Formats: sequence, C-alpha cells, structure tokens
Amino acid sequence: MNILITGCNGQLGTEMRNLSAQHAGHRYFFTDVAELDITDREAVQRFVAENAIEVIVNCAAYTNVDKAEEDEATARLINAAATENLALSGAKIIHISTDYVFSGDETSPCRESDAVAPRTAYGRTKLEGEELLLRACPQAVIIRTAWLYSPYGNNFVKTMLRLGKERDELRVVNDQIGTPTYAEDLAKAIYTVIEAPEWHAGIYHFTDEGVCSWYDFTVEILRQAGITCKVTPIKSSEYAYKTPRPHYSVLDKTKIKATFGIAIPEWQESLTHCLQRL
Repeated sequence: MNILITGCNGQLGTEMRNLSAQHAGHRYFFTDVAELDITDREAVQRFVAENAIEVIVNCAAYTNVDKAEEDEATARLINAAATENLALSGAKIIHISTDYVFSGDETSPCRESDAVAPRTAYGRTKLEGEELLLRACPQAVIIRTAWLYSPYGNNFVKTMLRLGKERDELRVVNDQIGTPTYAEDLAKAIYTVIEAPEWHAGIYHFTDEGVCSWYDFTVEILRQAGITCKVTPIKSSEYAYKTPRPHYSVLDKTKIKATFGIAIPEWQESLTHCLQRL
C-alpha cells in the first residue's frame, strides 16, 4: 500500500516512522507542514493523486490545550478543516482523536458510543474534526487516545524527569484520573489496523492498560528512573490551570481489542520501555 502519515515530526508520527521498517511491504510518505500543508485542500488532493495514496494516518493536530483557548480559529483550522481536507481526498483514513471530546465528569471508562460534551476549545475542535471526517468519509477509522508520551518532543514524562532532578519537591494533582499511553504502543495498534484482513471502519479507544492519577504517574516515573524527589499530592483547585482539565478520562478499550485482537500492555510496563530508550 501507499501510506501517507501526516504530522510525522510529532510523538506519534515519529514512532510510526520508527516502526515502518518492521512493516516494509508498504511505500511510505512521511510529511509535516513543510512537506504538505494539510490545511490546503488543493495541495492535499494533488499529493494524494500524484502519489496514489491508499491510506492516510492523520497524526497531525493542534494539541496545546491552553493556546487553543486563545486561538480557537487556528486550532479549528488544523483539527477540523484539515481533517475534512484529508477526508475528501478519496483515501482511507485513520485519524487520531482525544479523550477531550468527553466532559471529563464521567465515573466509569468512556465507551465509543457514550455522549460527547467537550469543555475546551481543543476538545471542541477535535470533535468537529471527527464529525467532518465521518460526514465526508463514513468508512474512516477514528482512534481516541489520552495522556500520550514518548522519548520525543515535549510530554509529561520528560517534564517530570527534568523537574525531579531540579527540585526537592513536586506538587502534582491526584484528582485527575486517566491512563498514560506510550506512543509506540499506539503506533503498533495503528499498524495492526492498517494490516488487518478487513477494513473495520468506526470509532475506537486506545490507551495502555490500567488507571492512575497524574500524582501516581509521577511517583512511578521517578521511582523507575531512580530519582529521589518528594512528590506531594494536591487537588486541581490548588493548581492554576488556564484551561479546565478532565477529572476522569479513562477510555474503555474493549472494542479495539475485540475487533483487531490487540494485546495492550500495562502502563507501568510501557513506561519502563520508554525510560530505557531515554
């Protein structure tokens, strides 16, 4: 297959590139904005046609939650309009979305069929992207994920490693609950979807297994890294957030596991792999 992977310089796009050597039967086109501006509909149509693209994996997104509140127009351009451009290209689409499409007030793992109610500009624009995609390309695959980290770019794991070495104490919220997701695990799942014997359109959820708070996550990061630093749990109300964060963002992964036979590792195990690479 000819496969286009957008957002190739991000955490997930980089892992998709790393794993492509293990899936060598395909021809890959890794692009970021310098190679292909996906907000330009004509450019997308031309690129897909000229390279006979069969599958697009859209890893591109505007993910800065706070900046999206200040510049929702740009977030919408990248998260919604650009997604529609890809959907209209005629290729099959695998699109990465987010737990932020939910309210964050849930008390049990969110299923794909649960009501959506985004409370941030980031969440709203990502949901618009989902809706535009499904309208233009009903056979699309949407994978919602959460708490993504990797050895690349800026993420929570790398920030806590740095701060843990710099400070004597870290104050971290313990009333926001979710599941860390190692980008390599998500990339492996995407390749499984691409190479499945049949194309199974629909919305799916993927994170690693298990549940924790940001406080729990920090304690485990520092423990595995051998960093001695006091970690104090605090409430969200004690932290000066510009934008509200979901209090509960655990995603139910039953559907993706059953449909594609994917075995998902525990988050602590995947954290170990990431720290070894770092």
